[in-house]
Amino acid sequence: MSRIGKLPVEIPSGVEVKLQDNKIIVKGPKGELSLDIMDIVNVAIEDNKVVVTRDNDEKQKRAAHGMTRAIIANLIKGVTEGFCKQLEINGVGYRAEGGGSEITLHLGFSHPVKMKAPEGVTIELDKEKKNVLNISGIDKQKVGQFAAEIREKRPPEPYKGKGVKYIDEHITRKAGKKAGK
Repeated sequence: MSRIGKLPVEIPSGVEVKLQDNKIIVKGPKGELSLDIMDIVNVAIEDNKVVVTRDNDEKQKRAAHGMTRAIIANLIKGVTEGFCKQLEINGVGYRAEGGGSEITLHLGFSHPVKMKAPEGVTIELDKEKKNVLNISGIDKQKVGQFAAEIREKRPPEPYKGKGVKYIDEHITRKAGKKAGK
């Protein structure tokens, strides 16, 4: 039995979970999310908990079991608390402008990079630290994917650490030419 999959997901107060056909719909204070459930797992709501089960121990069913339970837990967390990723921009002249759903990044290219956030994702520039972006929303996958797309525009390089990195990411620095002689 999957260690993650066998754990039931608690439904907090203020959150409504419904099963319709092969779809689970989660409504909460921050919004509404849904998930199409695969045919190879079974989902039930019992005693204010969501329980995910499977019929047998086939490899594909075992994989889907834990994943489905984790996604349902993320749906419930998203509609109650939401998700946030923080990115830090390092480098001389590197900066970000805008906010809300659009952002303009100046990352050392000859042109500014303009990006539009997907629906349900918001971008905020930190007022205290000018080079920190807060990307937030209720869908964990959309928030993480958009943060990865921003980071991809100028990943951090190992010599000076210039680029866009996650706030908790550690960049291992390399010595330059001088260290070899």
